Amino acid sequence: MTASRNIEQQPHLLSSLDRMGVGQRAAVTLWFTGLPGAGKTTLAMHLEARLVRLGRPAYVLDGDNLRHGLCRDLGFSDDDRSENIRRTAEVCRLFNDAGVIALSALVSPLAAQRAMARDIVGPLRFLEIHVATPLAVCEQRDPKGLYLRARQGTLKGLTGIDGLYEPPARPDLRIDTSAGSIDDALAAIEAVLAAQSALP
Repeated sequence: MTASRNIEQQPHLLSSLDRMGVGQRAAVTLWFTGLPGAGKTTLAMHLEARLVRLGRPAYVLDGDNLRHGLCRDLGFSDDDRSENIRRTAEVCRLFNDAGVIALSALVSPLAAQRAMARDIVGPLRFLEIHVATPLAVCEQRDPKGLYLRARQGTLKGLTGIDGLYEPPARPDLRIDTSAGSIDDALAAIEAVLAAQSALP
């Protein structure tokens, strides 16, 4: 599907700095990627709560939640997953323009998909968090029963079983949620945010 030729990009009268206000911190996107059950959404939700308590507007864009609304028309083919990621990245960019820290929690299994998201958001705003929890731990957790169904042969293409996952080569942060507490992980993420001037 191609865009109509009869549309033009309309410039805003305010910049993202204008919207953030004097003394406000930078708005960035944290892109949590990892296997199903790795802990992406758990980390993002806890971080969202902590950031808001600190007075920093933040919002989690969770893959499952998006598929109940914005991406409800998409399946799990490679093309649909790429479109899911593209739409999410576009929303992250808009949130950042509005001064909101965007926390995206999507498996986003392919390096090319994550590179596309980085290009959409902008490389200076995009921070890649690899939730590198081992497959064995993710499969033991299996919060939605996906691994069990995949092992039984009733679910095809599950990332990590018969679906490819390409780990980030150089993420901004790598976290194994089986090797430490949530507070430890959040402290590491907050250090990355502080280095990007997104936190005091």
